Amino acid sequence: MIDVVRAAWLIARKDFTIEARSREIIATAAFFAVACVLVFSFSLVTDGRAPDGVAAGVLWVGVAFSGTLSLGRLFERERAHDTLRTLLLAPVERPAVYLGKLLAVIMLMGAVGALLLPFTGFLFDQAVVRAAPWLAAVLLLGITGFAAIGTLFAAMLGRSRSRDVLLPVLLYPMSVPVLIAGVRATSALLEAAGPDFATARMWMGVIAAFDAVFLTLALWTFEAVMEE
Repeated sequence: MIDVVRAAWLIARKDFTIEARSREIIATAAFFAVACVLVFSFSLVTDGRAPDGVAAGVLWVGVAFSGTLSLGRLFERERAHDTLRTLLLAPVERPAVYLGKLLAVIMLMGAVGALLLPFTGFLFDQAVVRAAPWLAAVLLLGITGFAAIGTLFAAMLGRSRSRDVLLPVLLYPMSVPVLIAGVRATSALLEAAGPDFATARMWMGVIAAFDAVFLTLALWTFEAVMEE
């Protein structure tokens, strides 16, 4: 188990280091997410106010769309340099490859989420500071569930020429429960009367349950998917 965790961390660190130097994925994902939030803010904010609950939905739409862009490029470098087979032949268990890629995506999506949260709060006049630790926890749980199933699909579609089209088609229906729970938990924490921690805690439990299911499913099937 320790070897798997160590190998996963090395893979994640390699991907994140390359991305930190090139800034290809994170810059594109962040720009797309910010543009998405801006469009919604100009459409929905009237006289300085937005309808209740809208900010949470816009935040998660931005996170999901930016996450899709990140997942679409997850195995791009391995495909471009024909090193995916070499990675799979490394003397580590296959789940370590999945966990490493998953951790890299979580870090990238987390960076975008950390940018979007205060930006959305500013544009939609939401008090994000008073429940910032809870909002960060909701984002982390939701991003983990979204990335867990997305990483599996990205690996499964790695050899498909239509992967950019098929990935959202497969990913969004499966991730809808996590996104809905994330929106509801975020809305509870951004209520004008004050954060509803009890409701947020309930929805966070729902997200955690889906995370456990998605992670178990992905770890169970990843090796078979990569052998196809």
